[in-house]
Amino acid sequence: MLGRQLRQNEKGTVLILVDTSVWIDFFDHPHSPHAKELKRLIEADADICLIDINLTEILQGIKDEKMFDLVKSYLTKFPIIRTINLDNFIQAANIYRACRRKGKTVSTTVDGIIAAVAIENNLLLFHKDKDFDSIAACTSLKIHKMTD
Repeated sequence: MLGRQLRQNEKGTVLILVDTSVWIDFFDHPHSPHAKELKRLIEADADICLIDINLTEILQGIKDEKMFDLVKSYLTKFPIIRTINLDNFIQAANIYRACRRKGKTVSTTVDGIIAAVAIENNLLLFHKDKDFDSIAACTSLKIHKMTD
């Protein structure tokens, strides 16, 4: 995995995996820095994607049925990477173990799975979750840097 190019689409641009933490800001706190950056990426027609776990995490928190349908319709227009590969789950365990060896704690299994999928697919991860900074310090996970 080391040294592989970041995944690009047909236009040659890098795909950015947007984590649940950023989507929640986008919908609930639109004036936050992460929400503004996501809005900028969407308006610039940047190549952003989700993984299936992110979709579940976002949708499960919506109480209103109309809002659920609206958000589901919006999000499913973006490419969604599937986490059906057994290797992703094994890699998530290895990520957790690598971080633990370096004295860093990953608080959720889901974050390890998301990181494993991002690494496997050579995606930039746009997040607002300290676990991913720890993972990036211990692995080849690449992080999207916000513009100023």
